[in-house]
Amino acid sequence: MLRAVRITCPICKTVLENAPENHEPRPFCSARCKLVDLGNWLNESYRIPTAERPEGSEGEFGPS
Repeated sequence: MLRAVRITCPICKTVLENAPENHEPRPFCSARCKLVDLGNWLNESYRIPTAERPEGSEGEFGPS
């Protein structure tokens, strides 16, 4: 038996109460929001922070 879960869509912030545990577009509320998120990744709207220095900056001991 599947239990109901509460899902808050990260795109549109819609809250789905009592959604089935196997809700297909999870964690999104719909296929549309799932595609919007994919588009955000493909358009490089999301960035993952790194510890890299910008190009052209010198390290602690000067250029390599």
